[in-house]
Amino acid sequence: MHLNGILTAILAAACLTQLQADDQVRPNILLIMADDLGWMDLHCQGNATLETPALDQLASEGIRFTDAYAASPVCTPTRASIMTGLSPARLGITNHAPGQPTYFDPKTRLLGAPWTTYLDLSYQTLAECLGVAGYRNGFVGKWHLSHHKGSDAAGRLEPRLRPEFQGFDSNIGGCDFGGPPSYFSPYRNPTIQDGAEGEYLPERLAQECIQFLEQPSAKPFFLCWWNYSVHYPIQAPQELIEKYEQRPGVSRPAYHAMIEGMDQAIGKVIDHLESSGLSSNTLVVFTSDNGSLFENLPLRENKGHLYEGGIRVPWIMRWPGKIKPAQTSDLPIISSDLFPTLLAAGQYQPPNPSSLDGANLLPWLLEGKPLEREALYFHYPNYAFHKQNRLGSAIRKGQHKLIHFYDDDSVELYDLKKDLSEKDDLSSSLPETARHLKSMLDQWRSRTRARAPLRLAQP
Repeated sequence: MHLNGILTAILAAACLTQLQADDQVRPNILLIMADDLGWMDLHCQGNATLETPALDQLASEGIRFTDAYAASPVCTPTRASIMTGLSPARLGITNHAPGQPTYFDPKTRLLGAPWTTYLDLSYQTLAECLGVAGYRNGFVGKWHLSHHKGSDAAGRLEPRLRPEFQGFDSNIGGCDFGGPPSYFSPYRNPTIQDGAEGEYLPERLAQECIQFLEQPSAKPFFLCWWNYSVHYPIQAPQELIEKYEQRPGVSRPAYHAMIEGMDQAIGKVIDHLESSGLSSNTLVVFTSDNGSLFENLPLRENKGHLYEGGIRVPWIMRWPGKIKPAQTSDLPIISSDLFPTLLAAGQYQPPNPSSLDGANLLPWLLEGKPLEREALYFHYPNYAFHKQNRLGSAIRKGQHKLIHFYDDDSVELYDLKKDLSEKDDLSSSLPETARHLKSMLDQWRSRTRARAPLRLAQP
């Protein structure tokens, strides 16, 4: 063999060795998201009436964030923000699909801002980026980013916006559904083959996750498991419902049963990571896409509102050997942070990181470096399904949060450290703070080209 051939062979072998070493260093990633799970809907969050042992253990083995937020008080925008690292305002995906596009409030004369109901294929998704980095990607559960009524010569457009066209190698459950027709088989979902009659969806999706994990591959994996639980319809195994019917202080036993049923399913997947030896090199994230459909005490309001009950969510991260266990943090974080954080864990540099709205949490998590971010922003200029919310935007900076409402151009200011329930509006007593935060919010809306609701003239 010529010298050049020998050198080439040596270089190729070195590159292969480096790639193999990188695959050993780069973690597997399991991103678990609940649907409509409120901030207080876990035992480890302080809810003594609930049993969630799997997620409680996950929190004890990693870090639990007390001041974590969904990017929106409803599901579709939050999901889009995770997939792109961009705010719903910048994406123009500001409401749940299909939403209330023609609803007009005669009292305020406001028509919700126009919005997009799907994630266009032009965006480079989290899965596409990790695929370039050498990951194999699986999607299980609720997608809700493909609602498109249009069609072309090839047929309906909706199927071609599903996860398998957005960077995932496989898709079980993901379509335009906001909620499942049923949590018991037959599921009537075009991307899930029905199981035995009465099979429970969370258990089935957990088994699908395990089957993905069991697939032999030299690549690290990214498994995106977005549960349908605990979205309406409120359905759970009867034995769990009866358990909570007998428990004092439980006003919605079926809802509690759904939460424990989801926790049991998550526990099976976490146990498989342990038994298969995958756990030691797997970064696990758990969060929710918005607040609960029901009460979120001590937080104010619920899903669809810009008060804390609509946007503050549980958030847990575990990465053995990297994230110290048994930690709790009040660092304000938001769902769009997952895009740059998970890409950084996968050693992939996005093309234009400065254009992202989310922040990479790894320097703070692993090295204790300060998170350089002025504020968190929220924009919800649309009516939720319940039509009870006021259209507006919000900003949280430090301990203060300001909400601007479009109906009367008013603001409300709260000190979340002293007033978690948002009962004491400080906008009159702290006018300078209110003006400063309102100015920051206005500038952010301008930068993101946030769409505003329309005010119709009096007839």
